[in-house]
Amino acid sequence: VPGAMAAERALAMATCTAPVNIAVIKYWGKRDTDLILPINSSLSVTLHQDQLKTTTTAAASRDFTEDRLWLNGTEADVGHPRVQACLREVRRLARKRRGGSEDAATLGLLSYKVHVASENNFPTAAGLASSAAGYACLGGCGTGHGGGRRDELSEVARRGSGSACRSMWGGFVQWQRGERPDGTDSLAHQVAPETHWPELRVLVLVVSGQKKPVASTVGMQTSVETSPLLKHRAEVVVPERLAQMMRHIRERDFEGFGQLAMRDSNQFHATCLDTFPPIFYLNDLSRHIIALAHRYNAHHGHTKVAYTFDAGPNAVIFTLADTVDEFVEVVRRSFPPAANGDQFVRGLPVGSAALPQELVAAVVTEPVPGAVQYILHTKPGPGPQLVDDPSQHLLGADGLPRR
Repeated sequence: VPGAMAAERALAMATCTAPVNIAVIKYWGKRDTDLILPINSSLSVTLHQDQLKTTTTAAASRDFTEDRLWLNGTEADVGHPRVQACLREVRRLARKRRGGSEDAATLGLLSYKVHVASENNFPTAAGLASSAAGYACLGGCGTGHGGGRRDELSEVARRGSGSACRSMWGGFVQWQRGERPDGTDSLAHQVAPETHWPELRVLVLVVSGQKKPVASTVGMQTSVETSPLLKHRAEVVVPERLAQMMRHIRERDFEGFGQLAMRDSNQFHATCLDTFPPIFYLNDLSRHIIALAHRYNAHHGHTKVAYTFDAGPNAVIFTLADTVDEFVEVVRRSFPPAANGDQFVRGLPVGSAALPQELVAAVVTEPVPGAVQYILHTKPGPGPQLVDDPSQHLLGADGLPRR
């Protein structure tokens, strides 16, 4: 652990922050459930940590009697197979980094028990893949992200959560499917940095904090086993779409980017419907938002906003900076806030906008009050960051969560 594994210290500690990512070419389904190897490659946008991040502190000590884990202040099951797999990879990589040496620093990570605390700066209700950021954090903390290869770290993170490997990079990221049975070539790499497309903005429309009807892990495997559409998608559709999406990103072509993001989201949810029994992650409000986006684009005559939905009902909207104010006002008129008008929009500032009457008439149909709980405004951002300030550690000198 960078700067922390000094031989003379009884307690070694490191803290890392990591981002959430949103896939625009979706991953759904594993060809190896133990190694978490996907049936197709995927491509995502890393969201900015100023609005969405997970902070993780890892501590190792000869005085700890067992591994322990706290998530958002509550102790969790450290024996979960994904957590244990990630910790094993951290220890393996630490040994590899030090050339198999048995110095006190290496022994600390390899033989000491560890305490891990992780917290999100966004509500669970946002329905975002916080586990991805958490496992990316754990990989960064445990192996010293500042001093290592991120492709190696993406393999560590992948063992905890598939999409976590994409959170090891900022900006625009591809997770390559890989071909090797051992998964050593199933890695994430950056397609373009977060600075590549400075006008791109992201709006997360939170409509539900309810638990998923079918957990992603279970849903994926049922889809792999029963959906012929998913097999066709993985083998035929996705490779072509990946090449197209990377071209749209490279050229900063929002029309192409937005159209393809929406089509891929729709097809992913079609594979869920093609699963037997079918899986429904979208709800009526999700479909309201889809219809609203299409009416808005039709009114303007081109793609101004684009939606994508992961395995849940909350919409992630991509748009450009000059569209944010107007579209947020359209959402506010379509889904008037119930009681939190002052907290309805969070994150990056959003200005006020006067809507032309013809826009309101064409786009805003019968309002559904309170349907959208809030909007989170963000943009593409960087990958994991090591935290140098000891006051930011989530664990105290005793290895327990700070109040």
